[in-house]
Amino acid sequence: MTINQEMLRTAEKAGRLLGEVPAAETARFYLGLLRPDGGFADRAGRSDLYYSMFGLQACVALGAALPIPAVKAYLESFVDGGRLDSVHLSCLARCWAVLGGETCPPAVSSTVLERIEACRSKDGGYAQQPGQAAGSAYGCFLALGAYQDIGVAMPNPAGVEQCLAKLSIGDGSCANDAAMPIGSTPATAAAVMVLAHLGRPANPGAADWLLDQHDPAGGFRVMEIAPEPDLLSTAVTLLALNKLQADISPIRPACLEFVHSLHTEGQFAGHPGDETPDAEYTFYGLLALGCLAR
Repeated sequence: MTINQEMLRTAEKAGRLLGEVPAAETARFYLGLLRPDGGFADRAGRSDLYYSMFGLQACVALGAALPIPAVKAYLESFVDGGRLDSVHLSCLARCWAVLGGETCPPAVSSTVLERIEACRSKDGGYAQQPGQAAGSAYGCFLALGAYQDIGVAMPNPAGVEQCLAKLSIGDGSCANDAAMPIGSTPATAAAVMVLAHLGRPANPGAADWLLDQHDPAGGFRVMEIAPEPDLLSTAVTLLALNKLQADISPIRPACLEFVHSLHTEGQFAGHPGDETPDAEYTFYGLLALGCLAR
């Protein structure tokens, strides 16, 4: 099972906690974001490949009917993806992988593999740009996801393990990159997922450190010094804790209350002060609820 498939299967469980009517509202929210060109709208209302990735994943998880020809035409408009940066190129590969019954065009697969491997850093990991001395946790996560979505084994997984080991802070957490040596929940969660899918053990103490980032407000903070929890950090932390088979039962009620507090009319906000729910954070809402579903 790929990381993408694991997240989709988890998000599919969200309906158990949302209920039939709220789940249908969420599906309508996503279908309302579909633009005539087959892409999903960003916060400004324009079709965007990054937001389309979350839209497609959510629609699949919710069982919403998609206009496949229009979506396929939108993806084909990027041709081989040669003009995209590494993040959006990974999104293109993910969109093709999510689109049921469709196969990623060979030209796209070739470009993805070539460009992702060009981002291999000198320390054996992956950065988001070519020619970097050191990789990042997010870069390694993107690279592995892209290889899995294309269906090709990632070369030199030991190099990725070495890169992530260098980003380990020593308390169980992982920094995203060497430029900011502070542990964060998204970086630590990314490292947990990458190492697990490579058949490697997580950093010792990773589960305990992640659990320590649980905020009295109910969710998880991005890092220890963050003023409040947010939905992205909460979703990816819960996913990693589930992967580590950590016991989240003591904090489950508070997490549920936090996630539900960000939900309104089928949409999820990213944090308590966010007044503009979007495709990305609504997917993280589904992912978080899926992690909390029994």
